[in-house]
Amino acid sequence: MTGHRDFAEFYGAVFHRLATSLYVHTRDLAEAQDVVQEAMVRALAHWPRIRDDQPEAWVRRTAWNLATSRWRRLRRGFELVTRGRIEETTAGPEPDRVAIVAALALLPERQRQAVILHYLEDLPVSQVAEIIGVAEGTVKSWLHRARTTLAEQLSGYRAEEADRV
Repeated sequence: MTGHRDFAEFYGAVFHRLATSLYVHTRDLAEAQDVVQEAMVRALAHWPRIRDDQPEAWVRRTAWNLATSRWRRLRRGFELVTRGRIEETTAGPEPDRVAIVAALALLPERQRQAVILHYLEDLPVSQVAEIIGVAEGTVKSWLHRARTTLAEQLSGYRAEEADRV
């Protein structure tokens, strides 16, 4: 029974953080939660083997792979997705958050993934490179390009905000 308790504690400690990262990537909260939940189900099945060897990295990689696979299937038209409606009582996101998510959406997928893993999940470049499966220098290059693009996009947002005030 200790294994299940360990998993429950692990789940509680990392689910929200991983779902948030995947949300920024997918821009669909339900989809992000679904892929993290699926990754957690898979982790539970392998828990005795992975619990002592970086289970968060295992779940993160699995969730990112699931999100990428689902996106590819959607793009090819093999899967229909229905989107839930936001209730009127739900408060909208802050304007800064909307601007950041919109700017991130303009990045190529791999750059966006590197930014999310490095800056939002606070992972070192070496671990980002391992998760994505590329060289560290490639990740550094993507991060540099992404910062440049984001700076351009967000400086335009700041100018628009200043004009409104």
